[in-house]
Amino acid sequence: MTFVVTDNCIKCKYMDCVEVCPVDCFYEGENMLVIHPDECIDCGVCEPECPAEAIVPDTGSGLESWLELNAKYAEIWPNIAAKRDPPVDAKEFDGVPNKRERYFSPNPGQGDDPGEKEWESGPRPTNG
Repeated sequence: MTFVVTDNCIKCKYMDCVEVCPVDCFYEGENMLVIHPDECIDCGVCEPECPAEAIVPDTGSGLESWLELNAKYAEIWPNIAAKRDPPVDAKEFDGVPNKRERYFSPNPGQGDDPGEKEWESGPRPTNG
């Protein structure tokens, strides 16, 4: 079992969850977060921290597409472990149905390293 971030995170992105994750398995997109399923240790501390109730165990029915989305974007979006302020309009989007179809963005977010986006199309430069 792992936990997955689902529809209600889109355009809410509260980030309370990233602060409590002991293994830093959250990755940031432009308007949502995802959990890396291979890094999540199934501790569940993130689930009650999400004000939007967007984090659920992957054992529920109908979550296959969300597990796939989390796995795919955790590989390409930057890691995030530090909480920042949510979008200013987050409360307006909390609970809005069908956000994936209407608002999902495949673009990466800032992550914890502001320079991360500079290297998104290739490997980071190395020293030496």
